[in-house]
Amino acid sequence: MSIPPPPGPQQPQDPYQPPPSPQGPVPPQGPYPQPPGPYPHAPYGTAPHQAWGQGYTPFARPAPVNGVAIAALVLGLLCFLPAVGLILGIIALVQIRRRGERGKGMAIAGAVVSSLGLALWAVSLSTSVASEVWEGVKEGARGTSYSLAEGDCFDVPGQGFDHDVYDVDEVPCSGAHEGEVFGTIPLSGDDYPGDGYVTDHAEDECWTLQDAYAMDPWALGDEVDVYYLTPTEESWAWGDREITCVFAHTVESGTLTGSLRADETTLDADQLAFLEAMDAVDEVLYEEPDAYAEEDLDANKEWAADVRDVLAEQGDALRAHTWSGDAGKAVDALAEDMEDARADWAKAATAGDADTFYLHYDSGYGYVDGDTTVAAREALGLATTPPSYDEEESDTGGGSEDV
Repeated sequence: MSIPPPPGPQQPQDPYQPPPSPQGPVPPQGPYPQPPGPYPHAPYGTAPHQAWGQGYTPFARPAPVNGVAIAALVLGLLCFLPAVGLILGIIALVQIRRRGERGKGMAIAGAVVSSLGLALWAVSLSTSVASEVWEGVKEGARGTSYSLAEGDCFDVPGQGFDHDVYDVDEVPCSGAHEGEVFGTIPLSGDDYPGDGYVTDHAEDECWTLQDAYAMDPWALGDEVDVYYLTPTEESWAWGDREITCVFAHTVESGTLTGSLRADETTLDADQLAFLEAMDAVDEVLYEEPDAYAEEDLDANKEWAADVRDVLAEQGDALRAHTWSGDAGKAVDALAEDMEDARADWAKAATAGDADTFYLHYDSGYGYVDGDTTVAAREALGLATTPPSYDEEESDTGGGSEDV
């Protein structure tokens, strides 16, 4: 049907009475009803449709759904929050009754499901079900973190070892990589031992593991440093009980190439025998007292006697080994230097004053990293560039944290 034109301003339309007959001639009708449209004699801006409030009733708006009822249903379905869903369901029913809102069914469903959830929790707490579920959650959380073993190489997404480490990308050691694991240290206990304990334990144990994994300190060079990834109090609660000892570049943006492993799995018999002898001597040399000879001459003399003894033992071990090819001559020359150095250390061990001690101390140290050592290493196919010894170098572990 056609929509009649709006009534004039002096004759408001009565919504309950039929519209008055139109004034003036009736325009001819075509075979089809005339669609509403602009009237040729209407003033500019006059709308062909009836204005709001002149007889047309607007559509009825439905009552809104109670938001608390929705929350009650959702939280009731989440089994780990059943009590919350029950409480919200009761609140929603009260609000719906007062406000005339919709959602009563959802509120009831949320309360019922929550009640069932509470019942299940009560049963599970009286058995081992809850404990097993919690362990499963913790195991899943641990699966999202990293799990690295000795010999693994990896990259660190993000800002590197100077910041907290939450995840790693394992990569082949043959290519460029940011870190290489040289050991792991298990921790025990139910309570987190504290940041201080974890850090101190990492520093002590990681340096020990370093010597076992990379027996040749010359091969590390000056661009490799020791870092460790440790648990935090938060990750401890999820079962993180391991310190990871790592080699990485001294420069944050630097990378390593190739594995740094140098132990019985990668060395031949001659290389292993040589490094074991040198490591035994280095271990005693590193035990030099902190006090100068002027401060504690006796402690320094005792240490000099230990150096004398280890040089004799390891010199004999080098001579007793059967070397391949031309390596024997080079190692014999080194053993002779070690014997000469042993004599100086013996005199330092019996020195009557600090000046005499230091005289033989300097002479005995002359063989360390000397020409015969470099020649023996070259003959054995080992690194030939001596490392630089920085007296201030200590505590270089970059304790990035595992979460």
